[in-house]
Amino acid sequence: MAETTKIPVRPLAGTPAKKNKIIFWIATTIIVLWEGVMPLSTVLFTPEYVTAGTKPLGYPDYFAYALIICKVLGVIAIAYPGTPGRLKEWAYAGLAFNLIFAFISHACVDKNIGFMLMPLFFLAILAVSYMYNAKIERSNYSRTY
Repeated sequence: MAETTKIPVRPLAGTPAKKNKIIFWIATTIIVLWEGVMPLSTVLFTPEYVTAGTKPLGYPDYFAYALIICKVLGVIAIAYPGTPGRLKEWAYAGLAFNLIFAFISHACVDKNIGFMLMPLFFLAILAVSYMYNAKIERSNYSRTY
């Protein structure tokens, strides 16, 4: 009788901690690109379009620059692994407020359904990043104690 060799079967997703990190980094990368890289590249490469999104909503020009600075600092805070937890919480809150107020601004001013839904879509991705960051932090905490 021929001897059969059993090959251990690994789950496709790996460990839950690994899956959590993958989901966190995918969601966070999308937020970093949308809320950080795009606005910063607009300032650096096409500054004439910096106020293209805020001017039609009635905001002053300086508001666009302040918003870009806050977005870039926020995505750095959520993406950098060494950011203290409380600062990371504030960064998530600030980015969430930004997206909520973008929805409200579009709903009140131009009533364009596409412009209204886009911030909500990115808010959902931000929420995924936040939830999986919390899961990762909990698993890190439980492993150290």
